[in-house]
Parts: sequence; C-alpha cells; structure tokens
Amino acid sequence: MSEQHSSENTAASELINTFLDVLWLEQGASDHTLSAYRHDLQAWAARLSEDGGKLLSPGESLLPVWLDERRTAGYQLRSNARLLASLRRFYRWALAEGQIEHDPLAGVRLPRVRPSLPNTLEEEEVERLLAAPDLDTPLGLRDRAMLEVLYGAGLRVSELVGLTSDAVNLRQGVVRVRGKGGKERLIPLGEEANWWLQRYMREGRGALMSDITRPALFPGRADASMTRQTFWHRIKLHARVAGIERPLSPHTLRHAFATHLLNHGANLRVVQLLLGHSDLSTTQIYTHVAQARLEALHADHHPRG
Repeated sequence: MSEQHSSENTAASELINTFLDVLWLEQGASDHTLSAYRHDLQAWAARLSEDGGKLLSPGESLLPVWLDERRTAGYQLRSNARLLASLRRFYRWALAEGQIEHDPLAGVRLPRVRPSLPNTLEEEEVERLLAAPDLDTPLGLRDRAMLEVLYGAGLRVSELVGLTSDAVNLRQGVVRVRGKGGKERLIPLGEEANWWLQRYMREGRGALMSDITRPALFPGRADASMTRQTFWHRIKLHARVAGIERPLSPHTLRHAFATHLLNHGANLRVVQLLLGHSDLSTTQIYTHVAQARLEALHADHHPRG
C-alpha cells in the first residue's frame, strides 16, 4: 500500500472514530449501534479507496454503482437501506461540523423497504411456553420467573438478564429497567409475573447462589448475571418441550407482549412507553402484526374470506 493510501485510510479511520464518539457521548448510542455504523462506514471508505476517492469527497456517482454491486453480490434491499441510512447520518454530521460544504448524498433516495413483521406467538403458544420449565427444580423456577417477566413486562432480553434484585418492587408490582441509551423506565409486572417472581425469590434464587447478597436477580454462573446467549439457549430448550416448532427469536416474547396488548385494545402510545421506544414509528410495526392476525382470522372463519 502506498504512503498516500495509508495516510488517507488513517484519516478516514480517525474521522469515523470522531463521529462514533459523538453518537456515544451526545445520543447514548449502544455498542451494537456503534458497531453497525463502524462496519458500514469502513466498508464505504474501503470502496472509495479502490477508486482513489476520499471519505469527505466521495462524488455523487460511485454510491449508486456500489449499491448495484452489492445487490448483484446478494445483499438484500434492507441491508442497502441500512447502509445508506448510516452514510446519510454521517454526512449530515460532517456538514453540520463544517467538514464538507454540501451533502453528497442529498440527491440519493433511500430504497423503499416494506417493514418486516416480527416473529411472534399466539396466546395459547405463550401459555405452553410459560408452562414448560420444570418447577421442581430451582433452575425451572428461575426460568419460569424469567419467561413470565419477559412476557409480562415486554423487556428486551438484555434488560431482563441485567436485572438486579433492587430493581424489582414486588409490593408495588413494578420493575425498574435501564434500556437503550441508559434511559430508565418503570414497568408494571402484572399479577402473574409478580407471583412467579415472589415464588422464585423464596424458593429458587437462594439455591442457585453461593452468596445471596450478590445483585444478580437471575444468576448464571458464579453468582453473576446470566448472559443473553445462555437465556436464548434456555428459551429454545423450553420451546422444544412446549412443542413450538415455528422460528423464534430472542425477542419473541417481547413481540408477543406488544402484539397481544394491541389485540386487546391497548393504546399505541402506552405500548410505546412500556417498550421504551423513543420513536412511535418503531412501535407501529406491531399494528401491522395485529392487522395481519385479523386478516388471517377473517380468511379462516368468514364465509366470504
């Protein structure tokens, strides 16, 4: 690699790092979000370098060519849309900082992507999944309590496994959750989740911990909080016991929480608050899920469906 290319790559890396630092400091972007931005920007900088271009002066003709190359290589439309969104945000920041005089992507349109409907479960399937853990064991009590809280409060898996014992107020029936960007919210547990948490705290947690004063509400190994990977393994295990064959994701019960609330008449704004979404448009995907369910019921049961 020539000295010039090496210098340009270094400058691009420093610029990307500065941008990511701003996202982290000013907006509290998560590690996952920062990693996605870094991947997209580094890929774009590398493609520019192949044509002798620079990150701050990409021209207006290469990006459409690159997007076509990616489509030919098998990248999905959604992947290209996410990539373009990352680049657009970077160049808007560079423009605001005076790094560039005009936005090179101002005339580039985002691909239209139909929102994908999240995998969810019917209420009967949820009941089977919740009933799957072996309640004669401390592990089974822990897993039942975790599944009940996950479904009853609509938590992200990362929020669930990170819960500490002082984050739960069983008398008031609420749980304090630290979500994306470090934002906290109080969520009602519901009677079922509260009851199972109380039973687990009485009969299960102490048997799983060598030091009961440690903060982890749902311990894995060495009294530490369970990892997301471990809990995902447990969900798949219980799904097999429950005879659930449809594809699941780590957020399946969170999706079911939101969908079932809407199916039973909950206000979209309330669901947004419970899920911890900063933007209502993120929550609106669940209205599509509910609508899809209604259409399926109509097709199955209406004489002219």
